[in-house]
Amino acid sequence: MDKLKIVVFGSFNAGKSTFIRSLDPESRHVEADNENGPTTVALDYGRVTVGDKKVYLFGTPGQERFEFVRQILARGTDGAIVVVDSTSEIDDMTLYLCEWLTDRDIPFVVMLNKCDCAGSSPEKFVDVICDGYAHKISALTGENVHEALSAFVNRIDVISRKNK
Repeated sequence: MDKLKIVVFGSFNAGKSTFIRSLDPESRHVEADNENGPTTVALDYGRVTVGDKKVYLFGTPGQERFEFVRQILARGTDGAIVVVDSTSEIDDMTLYLCEWLTDRDIPFVVMLNKCDCAGSSPEKFVDVICDGYAHKISALTGENVHEALSAFVNRIDVISRKNK
């Protein structure tokens, strides 16, 4: 069975931990409480099987001060997921992450989260940050998360075959 390391990035409160938890209910989270509730301060970790691949998911903190953690977790990654809160505006962190991943030739996909919430406008993100390669999901309800991950794993396979 092949193994893939996928790192999950995104701004504060985008839904990274919830995304990983929806894929792996047994996932682990290193969190601390703040005024807005719990927040990831080190990492989230989950495992899931997609086809014949064992996928290891590493979630990163969304605050800028944890850039060093993102750098460490990104080492050796096979792909990345950028989780975006589709109920808010495009933020500098999201733009930075997409540019950073592109500059390093790391395959990535954007998961437009909270599409089931009032005020969601996923269409405003697609052309700006991902050249149209995005999936609409709801990490909270689990809607489309497995399908979106499966599609991304298949895309990583296609890219890796082209690069051989």
